[in-house]
Amino acid sequence: MTTQTVRRLRLPADHSSPGLAREAIRTIAHERDLGGILDEALLLVTELTTNSVVHAGTEVDLEITAADGTLTVAVLDFHPGAIAPSYPDPAIGELPERGRGLLLVEQIATAWGTMHFSGGKGVWFRLDIAPGRRIGAPALDLPSAIDALTWSGRGTSLEELAEELLRRLSQAIGAHGAALTIDEGDGPRTVVAVGRTGGVMDSGRRVPLRIARPWRADLLVAGGAGNPLTRPLTALAADRLTLLVENDRLRRADAERRAWLTFLAEASELLAQSLDVELTLALIPRLVVPRLGQWCAIHSADAGGELRLAALAHADESRTGDLRDALDQATPQLKEAMGTDAVVPLGPPLEGYVVALIARSQHLGTLTVGGHRDTWQRAEEVAVVEDVARRAALAIDNANIHAERRTVAQTLQRSLLPPQLPKADGVEFGAEYVPTGEGVDVGGDFYDVVPLSARRWLVVVGDVSGKGVQAATVTGLVRDVTRVLVRDGRPLPEVLLRLNETLLERGGGRFCTLCLAQVFRRPDGRLDVTLHLAGHDQPVLLRADGRTELVGACGTALGLLDNINTPRTQVLLDPGDALVFFTDGVTERRRGVDLFGVERLRDEAASLAGFPADVVAARLRARTLSFSPEPPRDDIAIFALRNDA
Repeated sequence: MTTQTVRRLRLPADHSSPGLAREAIRTIAHERDLGGILDEALLLVTELTTNSVVHAGTEVDLEITAADGTLTVAVLDFHPGAIAPSYPDPAIGELPERGRGLLLVEQIATAWGTMHFSGGKGVWFRLDIAPGRRIGAPALDLPSAIDALTWSGRGTSLEELAEELLRRLSQAIGAHGAALTIDEGDGPRTVVAVGRTGGVMDSGRRVPLRIARPWRADLLVAGGAGNPLTRPLTALAADRLTLLVENDRLRRADAERRAWLTFLAEASELLAQSLDVELTLALIPRLVVPRLGQWCAIHSADAGGELRLAALAHADESRTGDLRDALDQATPQLKEAMGTDAVVPLGPPLEGYVVALIARSQHLGTLTVGGHRDTWQRAEEVAVVEDVARRAALAIDNANIHAERRTVAQTLQRSLLPPQLPKADGVEFGAEYVPTGEGVDVGGDFYDVVPLSARRWLVVVGDVSGKGVQAATVTGLVRDVTRVLVRDGRPLPEVLLRLNETLLERGGGRFCTLCLAQVFRRPDGRLDVTLHLAGHDQPVLLRADGRTELVGACGTALGLLDNINTPRTQVLLDPGDALVFFTDGVTERRRGVDLFGVERLRDEAASLAGFPADVVAARLRARTLSFSPEPPRDDIAIFALRNDA
């Protein structure tokens, strides 16, 4: 009595089931010496298992029974329904998508049948090595070829896999040649062709592949009409090619998606680096052209919603003038598009589309991209343009906010400084001020000149701790209180005492270093300067002959202690002498580990002896800034007082 080998497996409802089923068939075929029918068994079990997973969507029960010279396989799923093979449709000459596996079973198996039970259905087949088995052709190499190419997981290219599959298909069915064509939306191209390619293209039988739009692909086969397996094996090869092409499409789509993400990241980085409105507007079209279109235009909207062309770029610069005229005529369409967040197409002659620039619920303008109609209709590129528009709108809005903040800061800073310095006989005043932070923050450095009489003036130079609106508030407080007290005739020590009390009460924890210099022009032409330093740096006395020295005695900064000490120093300026006041932004100007320092300031001032006060201040400012290539880390204020008797 012949013994039987029986194996039963429960396979998952996913793409791994056909591979597990083949492995089980191989194992039992080797155990029972059934290599002569192994290829046919692998082909049929692959088809039946794949059909169960794809169409039933359930787990699969596999039962394998092997005996001497015979193999019986049953494939069961758990989805009730009818089972019937499909035959070629006479109208189109092709096999329907479903039922191809049963047609192979009918033509290759020695015997086969179907099973139905309350929870599902199944198909069984038997293959015999003994004479009389019903195989429509000699043992073919195609099943193992398809099995290897489809499921081995080798990392070869689409062209290599398709070429081998087409060659084996041609050999199996006796075809003159075969080819794979793919149309990615720009016209069909032949990816692989084997055999007599001319016959394939001219009179080949065409089998469309089921590829996701907008791609299209076809398998072309010429010859093999006399082989009874031509139609089912060609259809089966088409299925395998479909998987290969679709996998290649997905890989390329993923690579393209990664490339777009990299492009968007780089675009965001470039846009984030610019806080200038005009520079940001000019940068956007350069990012788009030619990557996303042949040309790009940016229109910005004013407060009334009127659009103006802010930036324009074209891959062919000679066509910029015509494009500008066409955009002027399309202004009504652009205005209409600005009111929506959808992509609005533009017809001839522009052949483009418009995306509104919207940031923080504000419509800032439009981004228009155009080119040939066959180059800008891809959904992926349109989505990238929309993303670029969102990022560009945010960058423009940030630049607008930055510009508005800078304007406010500059206006507030100007209000804290005298609009112009007074003109006086025998006395020259010169001043320079450099704010830090690109002018977006109000600094605490300030200077002022208060005329007290025809021969007397008060020079004020100070530095309030910190920056911003609070520092500006304290600066304005110190400046105004000083003006009121000195014009009320209060002596300078009392002025400093009242200022200290005011800062302790209303300064919000901020302190101020202050220099008060009362200047009196004597009848003999000399200037008598009474100097009080409340924690401020000593000014540089520049003699007419180029000698320099630091004058004054440092006292207590204002706003720190209840009691302050501000010693008085008397300085006489002869004709040609000058006093140079400054804030710590000058001496603490840094170049690496080096500081500009007081001594370097004295040396620079010595070379300016005899120059007018405004020239002295301007050149000291220039030399301070040129000391380091970095922008200033602190505000710079320089004030020069010169005896010009």
